[in-house]
Amino acid sequence: MEQEHSAQNTLKDIKQMMERSSRFISLSGLSGVAAGICALTGAWFAHQVISGNDPAFKESYIYESLASGNLFRYKLFTIAVLTLCSAIITAFLFTYIKSKNNNTPLWGTTSKRLMLNFGIPLFAGGVFLLRLTELGYFEMIAPGCLLFYGLALVNAGKYTLGEVRYLGYAQIVIGLVSCWFPALGLAFWTIGFGILHIVYGSVMWWKYDKKR
Repeated sequence: MEQEHSAQNTLKDIKQMMERSSRFISLSGLSGVAAGICALTGAWFAHQVISGNDPAFKESYIYESLASGNLFRYKLFTIAVLTLCSAIITAFLFTYIKSKNNNTPLWGTTSKRLMLNFGIPLFAGGVFLLRLTELGYFEMIAPGCLLFYGLALVNAGKYTLGEVRYLGYAQIVIGLVSCWFPALGLAFWTIGFGILHIVYGSVMWWKYDKKR
């Protein structure tokens, strides 16, 4: 009986070692929560700009600039960039902390594969969305962001925790649905990047991080 139990433990250890070598398992649930909070904050600022509640738009010369749409696009672009940078920084910070606690390398063969498979769809999506912006199809920006981000998650899911792939599926579904409701683009963007990330991050923290 003891030999059977020992063999099971050995097989379990081998399985964990193989998983560590083939998958990047240092993703922190708190990274998802932090990214979601950053997205909600960015969505709030974007809503202020879109609704005209931003005090900066009270000036007359601001309204003249808005007529051409240049300042309007610039402010939304700035909010998007700051939101993305904040999400990346916080995600890296929490992942780095978990990696150190687990004594696993943060940058290795597996993490490089993860970033490559994650980055290719995002890069293609960024170029595509930039072209949509140039053509003036702003109502398709939010659906496009969700779709390409979801595809990136699904593509990278085989190199990290399996739950990442399900988050990608959810992003794709929300992106497809939002194509038929262009006026609600910011709302769908908030649900996908904000609420879903917080829910996903909380589940991941409870499942993987809390036990440690």
